[in-house]
Amino acid sequence: MMPDAPFHADLAEGPAGARAYWQTTEDNLRVRVAHYPGPDAAQGTVLLFPGRTEYVEKYGRVAGEFADLGYHTLTIDWRGQGLADRMHRDPRAGHVNLFQDYQFDVTAMLAAADELGLPRPFYLLGHSMGGCIGLRALIEGLPVDAAAFTGPMWGIRMAAALRPAAWALGWGSIRMGIGHVYAPSTGPASYVATVAFEKNLLTRDRDGWEYMQRQVNDIPELQLGGPSMRWLHEALNECLTLARLPAPKMPAIAFVGSDERIVDVPRIAARMASWPGGQIETIEGGRHEVLMEDALTRGRILTRIADVFASAEAQPETARSTA
Repeated sequence: MMPDAPFHADLAEGPAGARAYWQTTEDNLRVRVAHYPGPDAAQGTVLLFPGRTEYVEKYGRVAGEFADLGYHTLTIDWRGQGLADRMHRDPRAGHVNLFQDYQFDVTAMLAAADELGLPRPFYLLGHSMGGCIGLRALIEGLPVDAAAFTGPMWGIRMAAALRPAAWALGWGSIRMGIGHVYAPSTGPASYVATVAFEKNLLTRDRDGWEYMQRQVNDIPELQLGGPSMRWLHEALNECLTLARLPAPKMPAIAFVGSDERIVDVPRIAARMASWPGGQIETIEGGRHEVLMEDALTRGRILTRIADVFASAEAQPETARSTA
């Protein structure tokens, strides 16, 4: 039986009865998973992979709309963020040893889904870094019937002239034993807690911004600062590696905002163009976190995702297997 973990239902604003649990990974780290219940006669369970800096309460509203559409939702605090074990003595540093280590967390999440007896089929929704972790998991056989992504981190947006320097700094910092230091221009401050709404790159919706701010201000332990040099190096390497691998054979859709300034949109377009039956939609005026835009926009995106999930039911089993 999984032990209960803290969960802030009032801040999540999700469906009634949501609970969080501790899970221990194969490499002996503690991560937090949260189950947002759906209807009794559910159409399946969404495995929601959050982005960097995120945590389970952030997707309460999304889980509520998935419940209305007929799905349970299971989400996670990745290692190094939320209330999961942090990876460095500086708890604000967004750090990981190897990007592949996130797959230990995926395995723990699947074990939690089984222990809770969550209804199948499973579906994937990955946001930003969660889209990167999710694509790797799909390639390695994640048992889902369809996938959706919002602002997936399949490349990090930066000026072309800076990319060689980013690679060199990341590589050098690891070999010098300083891979834990913050990447240039970042530090321990939480972006959501400190940036004014008018200057943020995440959402144009003030209510969505204030929703996120309430969470990290009321529970400061949820705050995370900038990425470490090692995280940056690992992320760049994983994005490059994944770009060279074929897309899984299953229904999939990706959404990007027309005002996306954090991840590499051409990489997303190239991936979806090569994905058998893959679709990509642009959210006009949307920023990086299209599910934190206004309720109308969020509802339209989730309805489209549910349509793609439902389309998987009509496909033969062989068409849903990974490449």
